[in-house]
Amino acid sequence: MGCCQDSLPPDSGDQRFEALSVPIPKPIARESSPQEVKIQARSFLQHSKEDLAQIYERGKKLGDGAFGVVYSATHKVSGDIRAIKSIAKGKLTKNQTDSILNEIRILQSLDHPNILKIVEVVEDETCFHLVSELCMGGELFDRIIEQHSFSEEIAATYMRQLLSAVAYCHDHHICHRDLKPENLLLENSSPNALLKVIDFGTSCKLDPGDSLKSITGTVNTTQPYYIAPEILTDRQYDLKCDIWSCGVILFVLLCSI
Repeated sequence: MGCCQDSLPPDSGDQRFEALSVPIPKPIARESSPQEVKIQARSFLQHSKEDLAQIYERGKKLGDGAFGVVYSATHKVSGDIRAIKSIAKGKLTKNQTDSILNEIRILQSLDHPNILKIVEVVEDETCFHLVSELCMGGELFDRIIEQHSFSEEIAATYMRQLLSAVAYCHDHHICHRDLKPENLLLENSSPNALLKVIDFGTSCKLDPGDSLKSITGTVNTTQPYYIAPEILTDRQYDLKCDIWSCGVILFVLLCSI
């Protein structure tokens, strides 16, 4: 009881599948390649010309940079506390402006836990405002001054993070060119705080097989302790100059300054 009979005659079973055979439409050709629609870090980094005071509530001053001032700020909508580096345009030369724009472009392409994350860039008539995650642990340089030297275990922890960030940059063909303890921030004051590489103003993109010749960044100071010798002598170098800087940082961590 309750069995339902097919509506087609028994000898026409094959016709049932023929009736269900529907031509499959050809896929629509895409005009853009997968490379063009790939989601990258730069997809989420805004560069706007809004009024900064409408977006953030300014907090306390955190320090002075080479080109401006750094202070904490609270995002009025989300409540997130961030750091803002405000750089006065009027004090910049053309080369310095190019350096800042270069840093913004490079940071747009990077996304790594040991590289300072830029949240957005707000530009007005007088300043560039670089909004980043807030790191309250200070520079690694200051911690070295306090501790004088570190155990091999702690030094290895810092170096693992630094080398992870450098390897990531090199995989993306980016040479930092100014690695030193002053350009390494700590996320907080805890002993296990994450390390964050900052200051990509003198960084550049380097295609495989190419080399660099310009002397820039800390190389121009009177204390080029972290600079690879080929930069100062041969004036021809590549990504490996960052590895030399990492080696000097390791020496300083173990033996102090």
